Amino acid sequence: MASVNLGSLVQSYSIFNQASRNNSKSFPLPRSFPFNPLKNISSSTPKRRSFTSLPSISSVLTKEDAVMEEDQDPQLPSFDFKSFMIHKGNAVNQALDSAVPLRDPVKIHEAMRYSLLAGGKRVRPVLCLAACDLVGGKESMVMPAACALEMIHTMSLVHDDLPCMDNDDLRRGKPTNHKVYGEDIAVLAGDALLAFSFEHIAVSTVGVTPDRIVRAIGELAKSIGAEGLAAGQVVDISSEGLTNVGLDHLEFIHVHRTAPLLEAAAVLGAILGGGHDEDVEKLRKFARNIGLLFQVVDDILDVTKSSKELGKTAGKDLVADKVTYPKLMGINKSKEFAEKLKSDALELLQGFDPEKSTPLIALANYIAYRQN
Repeated sequence: MASVNLGSLVQSYSIFNQASRNNSKSFPLPRSFPFNPLKNISSSTPKRRSFTSLPSISSVLTKEDAVMEEDQDPQLPSFDFKSFMIHKGNAVNQALDSAVPLRDPVKIHEAMRYSLLAGGKRVRPVLCLAACDLVGGKESMVMPAACALEMIHTMSLVHDDLPCMDNDDLRRGKPTNHKVYGEDIAVLAGDALLAFSFEHIAVSTVGVTPDRIVRAIGELAKSIGAEGLAAGQVVDISSEGLTNVGLDHLEFIHVHRTAPLLEAAAVLGAILGGGHDEDVEKLRKFARNIGLLFQVVDDILDVTKSSKELGKTAGKDLVADKVTYPKLMGINKSKEFAEKLKSDALELLQGFDPEKSTPLIALANYIAYRQN
């Protein structure tokens, strides 16, 4: 796939500082953002499940997912990212299993648990836990919020897979929810997970002041509403088949569709953990960068990996004629962009406790170098 002149694209299309230049676009974009991760991209080549039993996180971590040794600060103790993810991910799985037990009406709870406990990397809840620890909070203060984030993420996957959306048959290596329970139950299972996520934060959070709980709920609601995840989905759907879509348009989709829950994860962890406003905003920007990074890598994997390797249908964006980073920039420039987003994210962690920052550094590396 041919690459393009990224510098000219940045000048013409970046949404982060060019909100007023929308008159040539095929779809209106409602707002811009205060930073531009596309600036100064280096031209150098970058470095390289049954629902009744809880899934093991180790089954979704490959050897490439371990934190890259060369990216660690040599003055910090060695950090075993895979063990960290297994430990935290399994703690999240146990909490999810307890939060959504199999009870009457059985059908809806069975469908909820089928997708919620089907596996996955638990990146969002682990990010939430790590952000809480970074600002001095305890895991118990933020575990309900971490679970809520995974409930909402699962809802988005269940709904994305429906015939009226992406029409997918495979998710996390298993048949999608609507293939097992039917479209009607799948819709309702997603709805129930969404509703319960807010209830869970409200009634299960302990050791946190009410004002911080309310603030966290507000942040989470905004991240998935008409200015967040839903906005990204709408623009994504409306963009299928368009030929004159630029990088600003694509970034808007993913800053709203993919990044919001990662951003919410970091922000909720910082708020509920007792972080100062400055800490919350630095972690918000960190997570927005890794959220966009997650999507750039996802786009690359979609055209370079098989369905078996991904655990979901490969090449579906190409079939749906969706705009992606490789489609606009080529594979090599997409990889360079991913490396720049990772570097910018890591810069935002400067000033925090180096040892407590290590899991977030490792998580950024994991997202950058993941293989599925």
